[in-house]
This record gives sequence, C-alpha cells and structure tokens, in this order.
Amino acid sequence: MNQKLIKRGFILAALMNFSVILFSRGFTNTAINQADPVVMSNFGLLMIVVWGLAYLAAGAALPNIKWIAGVFALEKLIYGVVWINWQMGNSLGAVYEADLMAGLFYSIYGLNDLIFMVFFAWVFVASSPKRLQ
Repeated sequence: MNQKLIKRGFILAALMNFSVILFSRGFTNTAINQADPVVMSNFGLLMIVVWGLAYLAAGAALPNIKWIAGVFALEKLIYGVVWINWQMGNSLGAVYEADLMAGLFYSIYGLNDLIFMVFFAWVFVASSPKRLQ
C-alpha cells in the first residue's frame, strides 16, 4: 500500500471538510443552518472542520492508521446516510432558492462523504504493517 497515496487522500479529505468554511461563508450562511438545523448548525459545521483536522493528524501518523481509518469510514458512512435521508425528505430546490452556496453544499456533501467512506474503508481493509511499507 502506497503511503504517499494514503497521505494525499487524508489531506484531500481534510481540504474537503475545510471547504465548509467557504460554503458557509465563515459560518454566516444561515441557509445551511436552516435547511438542517440539527446536523448543520454552526456547531455541526465547526465539528466538520475539526474532523478535517483529525484527517490531517492521522495522515501524519502513518503507518499505524488501520483503526483510525475504520473510525473515519464509519463517520463518513453516518454523514452519507444522513445526507441520503435529508435528500429524500427535503427540497433541494428550496435550498437553492434560499442561497446558491447552500444549495451547492447540500448537493455535494453526502456524495463527498460516501466517496471518502470508500477511501477510508479501503485504507482500513488494506492496512497491515507489511502492506504499508
């Protein structure tokens, strides 16, 4: 397993989480909060940034990454399922009407999480001391 590839994946995951600062306009975009006040409150958005910091820290902790990658895969699975449930019960069009950036955020965040869930699961499954050399 290629450590450079894994490290870059963790950095990319972090950057994607940090993009919430852009979409939320520095936590001032209330349209994101209003569309899902439980998960996407300003506290929830801040915690997304904190998860990004965790990805950066984990990427620097190679090669002993197996179990933390498993935790990250679970975290991304949860956000992905929450996003799918939100999509099924809400109007994305209404979010776009309220704010373009909020609409873009709700269009992509769950897909992004599901993609990184696969990446983290791959790292978890493929990780062993011999494979990370």
